[in-house]
Amino acid sequence: MFSTKQVFKGWAAALALFGAFTAAQAAPEVIRIGVATAGGGDPVTWGGSPGGVACNQQWLEQEFKGSGTKIEWLFFKGAGPAVNEALSNKQIDFAYQGDLPSLVGRANGLNTRLLLASGTRNNLYVVVPPQSAIQSIKDLKDRKVSIFRGTNGHLVAINVLAANGLTERDIKGVNLDTGSAQAALVSSGVDAAFGGSEWFKVRDQGLARIVYSTQGQDPAYTRQAALLVHGEFEKANPAEVQRVVDVFVRAAKWASDEKNREELFATWAKSGTPAASYKAEFENQSLAERNSPLLDAFLNARYKAVVDDALKLKLIRRSVTVDDWFEPKYLQAALKKQGLENHWTAYDAKGKPVAGSASVAAR
Repeated sequence: MFSTKQVFKGWAAALALFGAFTAAQAAPEVIRIGVATAGGGDPVTWGGSPGGVACNQQWLEQEFKGSGTKIEWLFFKGAGPAVNEALSNKQIDFAYQGDLPSLVGRANGLNTRLLLASGTRNNLYVVVPPQSAIQSIKDLKDRKVSIFRGTNGHLVAINVLAANGLTERDIKGVNLDTGSAQAALVSSGVDAAFGGSEWFKVRDQGLARIVYSTQGQDPAYTRQAALLVHGEFEKANPAEVQRVVDVFVRAAKWASDEKNREELFATWAKSGTPAASYKAEFENQSLAERNSPLLDAFLNARYKAVVDDALKLKLIRRSVTVDDWFEPKYLQAALKKQGLENHWTAYDAKGKPVAGSASVAAR
C-alpha cells in the first residue's frame, strides 16, 4: 500500500511531466518572418519570390487562423546582413534571404537550416545614366560604382567583373542600398550601379540605361534565395515549421503556373515595383524554372560555389558545409501531401534539366 504522501508526490510528478509536455507542444504565440528587402506597399510586401505571394495573399495568416499563433512579417532595408543580425538576436524565426548573406551567417555560427528555394536564378544588371559613355563592364574601370555589399548581388558582381578582367579594386566601389543607389545614379553621385529588377522602373522613366544583364547567360552568374528557419525554433516547433513550408510550396506552385503569369506580376507589383519590371526580368524565362522550391543539385552547387568564392575573397573566415545545412524533410513532406513530388524539373549542378524529371510546362 502507498501512503497518502507517496500518492501525492506521484500525482505531483505526473502533473509536472504533463505540464512540461503540454508546454513543449503548445503552438508559439507568434511566428516572425524576416525578409531581406525593405519591401513596399500597404500592407508591406515584396515581389520576385513565391514568398511574396504567400505574404500578399495572407496565406500563412489563413493557415494559422484560430490557432492562437500570430504571423509577423518583418522587412529589412539592410537586406541580408540585417536579417543575420536579427537571427543572431533571436528577433525572427524564419528568414527569406539570398545565398551569400545566409552563408556568411552560417560561417559566423548562426544556427539555421535551409528549408526550400524561394526565387532562384535572379538576374543581375549594370545600369548607368542615359548619356553615359559607359557601354560595357570593362568600361567600369576607375569609375564610381554602387554595389550593395554583403548581399547576394555582391558576389555575382565580383564574378562578373572578374569575367571581364577586372577586380573590385579596379572600380571605386560605393556601398549603397537599393534606394540610395537609385538616388545616387539619378543625381550623378555614382557612374554606374549593380542591381536587380528594381532598375527597370528607373530605366522606363528614362533615368537609366542597362549596359549589362545576366539574362540568358551562364546560370552561375545568377543569384539564389531561400527560406531558412532558426534552429532553436525548428527544434521546438517542428509542426509549425511544416505548416509554413506547406504554404510556401503552395505559393511556389501557384507562382510556377504560366496561366498566372500576368496575375503573378500584378500581385508582386503591390510591393511598389511595376508589373512591367517583373515582365522584363522574367522575359523568355519559365516561371517554373525561377519559382521551383526544389533543393536540387543546381541549388546545392551554387551555394557551395558561393562558399568557395566567399573564402577566396575573404568575405567569410572559415569554410562551411552545405549538404548538412539543407533540411529537405519538410519540403519532401509538403510535396507528397500536395501531390507535387514530380511537379517541378530538377536541375543538375550546371543548371541543365535532369533527364526524367517532370516539367511543369509540360503538364
